[in-house]
Amino acid sequence: MPESYRPHLRSDDQHDKSASQSVASNTAPSRATVREVLAAKEHKIISIHPEQTIHDAVVLLRDNRIGALLCLDDEGGLAGILSERDIVRKLADTPGQTLPHRVEEVMTRTVETCRPDDLLAVVLARMTKGRFRHMPVMEGEALAGIITIGDAVHFRLNQLELETLKIKQLIVG
Repeated sequence: MPESYRPHLRSDDQHDKSASQSVASNTAPSRATVREVLAAKEHKIISIHPEQTIHDAVVLLRDNRIGALLCLDDEGGLAGILSERDIVRKLADTPGQTLPHRVEEVMTRTVETCRPDDLLAVVLARMTKGRFRHMPVMEGEALAGIITIGDAVHFRLNQLELETLKIKQLIVG
């Protein structure tokens, strides 16, 4: 059959090559930063003064449905962190007598912090290794926020939903 009578074939069309997966798409989550997580969450820092009582702290934790409070000094600097775990330890040591104690007696004074430009994967590895779930984010000497394991999981789930949507759109057209 002469070439002029050949029907049009799909292979005749010029297509830009595309790939559903690439190095960039497969490594994107590992390049996510703490700043991206902070931008995706409510920017509200719940804090307590070290001289307040554990009772005050428990009320703040309950009312704000959170697991840790940043302990700020009179100048607003980070003096420590008080987590539910810190309170449980004190409860075990002083049963029935814990609530009147001051936060500074119970809080963790040596606080692991991160910066907004730190990679999320690195921060999560530090949290996992140190067995803690909350990490203050410092920009220079200023407190920029707090990141939690839950924030990171929520952020990653949102990324996965977006990736899934993109793949569905590629399939459907």
